[in-house]
Amino acid sequence: MHRCALVLSIVLVLAEAGIARSATLEGHVGLVVDGKPLRAEEAAEVVVYFRPAIGTPPTPPTPPDVPYVMTTQRKQFVPRILPIVVGGKIRFPNQDRILHNAFSTSKDNAFDVGLYSGGEEQTVSFDHAGYVRVYCNVHHSMIGHILVLDTPYFTRPDADGRFKFTNLPKGRGDLVVWHDRGTPWHAQVIAGEAAPVDVSLTLDQRRIPQHMNKFGKPYGHTSDAEY
Repeated sequence: MHRCALVLSIVLVLAEAGIARSATLEGHVGLVVDGKPLRAEEAAEVVVYFRPAIGTPPTPPTPPDVPYVMTTQRKQFVPRILPIVVGGKIRFPNQDRILHNAFSTSKDNAFDVGLYSGGEEQTVSFDHAGYVRVYCNVHHSMIGHILVLDTPYFTRPDADGRFKFTNLPKGRGDLVVWHDRGTPWHAQVIAGEAAPVDVSLTLDQRRIPQHMNKFGKPYGHTSDAEY
């Protein structure tokens, strides 16, 4: 093949590949509690992800070189909900002047960073897809949520509750709308062809679920001020 023709063929192939991966998918998420809709901006905590049907098994996403971050701040995990990809690492810096002990007993992704004081941090790797609840062994009311995904296609709704993907591979896949306090919503859709999706998600689960400390025992009654 003539060199110019070969170059042209490569360009066309790359262009077609770009078109195939530029499918869009958009929608709106509304949250409902006790039959009443929440403010639209509350949907910003929702995670929306798309898992393409092509490829069996799917190619694992490449984790970023820089770790994600879940900070302990004012006796809270910030952000409260953190989506990452399989193989990603999370730093847990302590920005409080008290001790914390982030841990999880989640299947396949259990960890325990031990006690760490203000200004210190620990880093954890997450090598399995799944949902990880994070607790603090010192403070019962602290809870964080990590969603370890086997797809790179995930996003969060904006202040109006709207989301949009612009770089999906065209074709069928599973669209999931996730929040820690509700049953995940999912549907089979065709990226690039599906009409805008309107999702109503009912939140009927407790913000702080019943749980034990890392030793499987009830939390003590020691004042938080002592830590």
